[in-house]
Amino acid sequence: MSGEMWFAVVPDGESGAAVAGALRRRAAEVIDHHSGRPWLVGSWPAGQAVVAAVGEARLAVIGRCPVTAEALRVRLGRVREIADVEGALAGLEGSFHAVASVGGRVRVRGSASGVRRVFRARLDGVTVAASRADTLARALGSGVDERRLALHLLSSPPPCPLDAGPSLWRGVEALPSGSSLLIEEDGRAEVHQWWNPPEPHLPLAEGAVEVRRALTAAVDSCTADAKAVSSDLSGGMDSTSLCFLAARGPARLVTFRWESVDAANDDAAWAQLAAARLPGTAEHVVPERSRAPLWFSGLTDLGATADEPGSWVRDGTRLTTLVELMTERGSQLHLSGGGGDELFCALPPYARDRFRRHTLPTLSLVRRPRALRRWPLWSLLRGLADRSTFSQWLAAWGDGLTQGARSSTAWGPALRMPPWATPDAVRAVQCLLRAAAADVPEPLAAQRGQHIALSCVQACGRGFRQVDQVTAAQGLPYAAPYLDDRVIEAALSVRIAERGARDRYKPLLATAMADLVPDTVLARSTKGEYSADFYLGLRRNKAELAEIVTESRLARAGLLDASALRAGLRHPELSPEVMRSLDNTLACEMWLRSVLDGGGAPSGP
Repeated sequence: MSGEMWFAVVPDGESGAAVAGALRRRAAEVIDHHSGRPWLVGSWPAGQAVVAAVGEARLAVIGRCPVTAEALRVRLGRVREIADVEGALAGLEGSFHAVASVGGRVRVRGSASGVRRVFRARLDGVTVAASRADTLARALGSGVDERRLALHLLSSPPPCPLDAGPSLWRGVEALPSGSSLLIEEDGRAEVHQWWNPPEPHLPLAEGAVEVRRALTAAVDSCTADAKAVSSDLSGGMDSTSLCFLAARGPARLVTFRWESVDAANDDAAWAQLAAARLPGTAEHVVPERSRAPLWFSGLTDLGATADEPGSWVRDGTRLTTLVELMTERGSQLHLSGGGGDELFCALPPYARDRFRRHTLPTLSLVRRPRALRRWPLWSLLRGLADRSTFSQWLAAWGDGLTQGARSSTAWGPALRMPPWATPDAVRAVQCLLRAAAADVPEPLAAQRGQHIALSCVQACGRGFRQVDQVTAAQGLPYAAPYLDDRVIEAALSVRIAERGARDRYKPLLATAMADLVPDTVLARSTKGEYSADFYLGLRRNKAELAEIVTESRLARAGLLDASALRAGLRHPELSPEVMRSLDNTLACEMWLRSVLDGGGAPSGP
């Protein structure tokens, strides 16, 4: 089934039954509470929702989870009250939403990674939850909040706590990842935390066993019920590991890779080496370079959209081509290595607690990731030496939003507003940052390395969620096994200092995959670089980009200086930060166009 996948959760009361009518007009599926009132309303493919009933209790798992209705019914049999639901879900693999209706109370939660999110809104005084923000916005008739849209112009995704709370749609709120929503019969609701990151206490060898077990189960959940699955095989360790795990399963495997225009990019050589060593009879698809769509191609022709802006728009035409090629070969699910870098690469804050005691060994520890990611040395040193609290870092960060200012990387990347953002857009983001800091929020974990790892994982999960919305609407759902909750827990349980090493690349993943992926493949210490593809795409699509800027909806909303963006596009070489900013600016522009073209006008600034 292709088309938009969504569901909404309605409380078990007369008021809930009344608001369900606004949602049922677009729904293909309705599942009732024990009372007979609507409970789940939405549209989803066959097999994506597993529902169990025991007495007056109901439990639904929606997404990718290899649990049968009978097994779920047995688990539900242990539930006496709504507080017991999380215990009934313990040990389930995959990536899914879980919704329960017990004794007139309703509980809904997504995943820890942000791949499965929960949104809420008040419809006629009744709290309703949904898997997509635009589902609730349509029911409310609400428009876009431009201040929140300005946040998405940042060079990287908005960080915690700005990734939750008020969404881009007025009147719609996003729950923090790892939270659940409890809705009472009368429509009142409370947010509770159901997941917290583990303490990083395991040594590397022990942790690698847990990572292998969790990642194997995650991939098995992708291949168990499919006749054929496809997977990226870029040549990197992340996608390569997934392919070797998927090749063990019952599903026929199809691998996919794009050729880079840069002859010096060694991804191709490593991908060919991995393909030659894969067990079984996998089919390998590599479109000819001359026939592959370039980045930034066909931006104005993009059809499917997500409920939030996503930098996938640069790859929109490529995603469409991938879907066509993989579905032609029977693939029912596409696997991505997204999340591997975030979990297994050493980030600067990992080493911060060691820096003052062991300065030289710590610098040696981050030498390899610094070289791979091209981190400036001075920025790295300032981040290692920084002693600010999380809220202090947020407050100071607003002063570093423009290109000329410097901000610390102590609790996250030094994000910037693009040079073409208007002063109003910059001020809007500064106000949001300062307001968030004034609430003195807690970090995601006390240790900076654990906080930033989880922050990056959740940002990756939110971005991957948008890609899945786009490809699933075209007929091919995406899966990111590294972003499954059990895999995240296993990886974050390993001691922070042992996730990086002076002489090894991604030592935790390499140890976990030993004896499954050949040592020659795991020995790779380089990473493919795609700036040549970026610049070629810019040059070839210059006319279409110029037309987009001329008719910019962001400019009309007062968020973008079209003249400054045109000047930036004429620059022969863009810095990596400006490159990322361009991705996000185009993401916001094309998303806002889709909102306007769909008939939903944004609210005033």
